[in-house]
Amino acid sequence: MTVHPLFDLSGKVALITGSSRGIGKSIAQEYARAGAKVVISSRKIDACDLVRDEIIAAGGEAISVACNIGRKEDLQALVDATLAKWGRIDILVANAAINPVYGPLASVSDEAWDKIMGSNLRSTWQLCNMVIPGMAERKDGSVIILSSIAGLRGNPVIGAYGVSKAAEAALVRNLAVEHGRANIRVNGIAPGIVETDFAKALTDNPDIAKAVMRRAPLGRFGKPEEIAGVALMLAAPAGAFVTGQLLVADGGATIADPTIL
Repeated sequence: MTVHPLFDLSGKVALITGSSRGIGKSIAQEYARAGAKVVISSRKIDACDLVRDEIIAAGGEAISVACNIGRKEDLQALVDATLAKWGRIDILVANAAINPVYGPLASVSDEAWDKIMGSNLRSTWQLCNMVIPGMAERKDGSVIILSSIAGLRGNPVIGAYGVSKAAEAALVRNLAVEHGRANIRVNGIAPGIVETDFAKALTDNPDIAKAVMRRAPLGRFGKPEEIAGVALMLAAPAGAFVTGQLLVADGGATIADPTIL
């Protein structure tokens, strides 16, 4: 199958964190279909290897590297392994994140707060600092940071996660300003509730499911491949004039009438 030129990633190297399942896996699969060489990464190497093997079996190119995003040395080892294999990183997708607390902000311990901010925000900043200089040397690159609609509005149960995702959206804007003249585009995606293992606490909640069905214009949860489509556009020539933006992909949830019961 021929890839449309606007979505062709042939010859590009894409590093995707949190890509052994869910949204990250879908992004890796779509990038590989578009011709990119992809790096599959998450904490568990066995899970990474499975995705790598699936992509190779489908005719794509992929390697797998274990990485705990909360450890700076792991992030550097991930970047080094990618450069050792393919010599460059053209596309960076910072997708991996954690949410160990389900409840109000008052229930979040200092340790949990630091862990959430460290894994979701600090690691993204660190990884960008490791990858962007190489992009700047080539005057080309695309960075995509997975934020969330939880960063756009308050939430009684995932507030700390939302704060970290709001900060990531600010990081997108700052990096886009700092590196735009080097032809590096930096964008964010804010998914709504997507059917993944990560979101099971939400998708398996019947009250939340009923509310989504009633209020959101599309009346359903999202699918991982629907977020991957947005990520493909942002990485490909189709998104060449888009930078510093947070693209909301939520089935219309954030524009729905909150008075609908």
